[in-house]
Amino acid sequence: MNIPSNLTDFLYWIKERTEKLWSVDDENCPKGFYSAKWQGLSEEQIDQVERKYEVSFTPEHREFLKILHAIDKKEIVEYEDEGEMIAEECTFFYNWLENEAEIIRHIRFIYKSMWNDVNSVNHVWLKSWGLKPKSLERKKEIFDEWFSKLPQLLPVRNSSCVVNSKNLKWNPVVSISGSDVIIVGWDFRTYLLYELREHLDIYINVFDEEDQMFYPELIDEVQKIFNENYKYDEAKDIPYLKEMILYWSSGWSGFGLNYYPDNARIHPIVKTYIAEEEK
Repeated sequence: MNIPSNLTDFLYWIKERTEKLWSVDDENCPKGFYSAKWQGLSEEQIDQVERKYEVSFTPEHREFLKILHAIDKKEIVEYEDEGEMIAEECTFFYNWLENEAEIIRHIRFIYKSMWNDVNSVNHVWLKSWGLKPKSLERKKEIFDEWFSKLPQLLPVRNSSCVVNSKNLKWNPVVSISGSDVIIVGWDFRTYLLYELREHLDIYINVFDEEDQMFYPELIDEVQKIFNENYKYDEAKDIPYLKEMILYWSSGWSGFGLNYYPDNARIHPIVKTYIAEEEK
């Protein structure tokens, strides 16, 4: 398949491959995507977006916005509700020129959902925050101070955000829902392969002798890219957010950790720290 390693070449490869699949109205074309086209932004438009939202895109993010950015169609998501099938039109990748309300809502949701996990749902309390206060006001002060230090988190699609920091060697994309923070790619290339996996024809059907069934598996070239991207590198870091990522798991291989250390087995969704509370 020869997936380009250069980001610019890769983004054009994504554009050509997805638009080709979307150009044919058959069972391989996901619902809502027939004849869809990517809508890149000009340098001037990107500059205008930065001023409007008071953000500063990394070079990698700017390149994505110039070549891909968003599509001119709505994704159709089907689900069952009380026995009735519902088809709903949804935004695919956020359009920074048209989806202002959705983008602002997403940015606010990051804060609200995290604070909700601290305040009520999971009663999250990070080790760096020290003794857990009884006072709700003091808890919020500590949380707000920590949140204010996070790198900018810029929405891309659904719960996925770009960690917007020019000081990092890696520029990861993370999925955030409250304290549940997952790295979905340490760079745009890996993230897009993951996010667009159903639109790129990168699976093959492999027959399972035991089940006597075919199962889809990523082709070797793509699986190798994922494996390489998630290898440990001491430069892989996300200031402040890393501690939240590790709160629910000490097994993040990208941080050089393992679910199964010597003589122990740590389940991935178990808290790694239980806070001491004020008496």
